Amino acid sequence: MDSNSYRMSSFSGIHTDQDFESRIINQILTGEKKLFELLMRRHNPSLFRIGMAIINNDADVEDIMQTAYIHAYEHLSDFNHKSAFGTWLKRIMINECLLQLRKKKRTVNLDLIQLTEAKGSPMDKVINKELGNALENALLHVPEKYRMVFVLREMENMSISEASEILNLTETNIKVRLNRAKSMLRQEINNYYKGYHGESVFPFHLSRCNRIVQSIIQRLNIS
Repeated sequence: MDSNSYRMSSFSGIHTDQDFESRIINQILTGEKKLFELLMRRHNPSLFRIGMAIINNDADVEDIMQTAYIHAYEHLSDFNHKSAFGTWLKRIMINECLLQLRKKKRTVNLDLIQLTEAKGSPMDKVINKELGNALENALLHVPEKYRMVFVLREMENMSISEASEILNLTETNIKVRLNRAKSMLRQEINNYYKGYHGESVFPFHLSRCNRIVQSIIQRLNIS
């Protein structure tokens, strides 16, 4: 069955993304394995941005995404639905990225990776492509421990509870690190700081999405 044309009537009465994805997961676990493609396509852009924030190599990030998805698929029955599937999946992605860094003998101190609650609404306007490129370059000049803070909270719009669950940090530490990340970015992009949308940074194009999805489907033999 083509997951893109899956009968949506099965999901009538569902009002939240978490409920929607919980229903999909239950369907997968009862044998409709092809529906895993829906989950991958929903989360591909987020995982790619997180991976680029840590690894900064798109080819490596694609490989890590595949590993993370396969791990999630093979342990899908362990997902307890207490948190959002996306939160659980992002934690897997971050762990796989950090494992890759350790393999390359690059050190990462998780105690210094922090998130914070942003004041006001998330930045939500695209000024232009040039600005998106400028912010992307600026982010790459921000140390990884602060960059991850900014990506997860501001670009992925994660709540404090979700961020804390993923990184096991206190809210106080979260606030300090995001403020520091913002300060660094202000130095890089000056008055343009607030004029972008997260999706314009580390963009995840359809061709990349299709390539990763098809590769995972073949590796999991669920086509």
